[in-house]
Amino acid sequence: MRGVLFVMAALAVMGLAFWAYQENYKTQEAIREVRGLHAQIGSAHERLGMLRAEWAYLNRPDRLADLAELNFDRLGLLPLMPDAFGAVDQIIYPIPPISPIINPIELSSDAFADIEDPL
Repeated sequence: MRGVLFVMAALAVMGLAFWAYQENYKTQEAIREVRGLHAQIGSAHERLGMLRAEWAYLNRPDRLADLAELNFDRLGLLPLMPDAFGAVDQIIYPIPPISPIINPIELSSDAFADIEDPL
C-alpha cells in the first residue's frame, strides 16, 4: 500500500512539474507578445508626435494666409480680420414655438386655505 502511495505521489509531482513547465512557456510567450505590443505602441506614439508636428507646421497662420491669397479666385476666402467677428449679443436666436395647451388643469387655492401658515 505504501509503495502505491509513493508511486501516485511521484506521478502527481511529475504531472505538476509538466504543468508548471507548460505554464512557464506560455508565460514567456505572453511576455514576448506584450513586449512586441509595447514596441508597436512606442512607434505609434512617435508617428503621432511626428504627425502633430507636421500638422502644426502646415497650419501656420502665415502659410494659411498665403494659401488663401493664392486661391482667392477659386475659394473666395478672405483673410481673418478682427472686425470680421461679431459680438454674442448681435446673434438673433429663433424663438422656440409654443405648443398649445391640450389638457388644462384648473388649480384652486381653496384646498390650501385650511393649512395654517407657520410664519
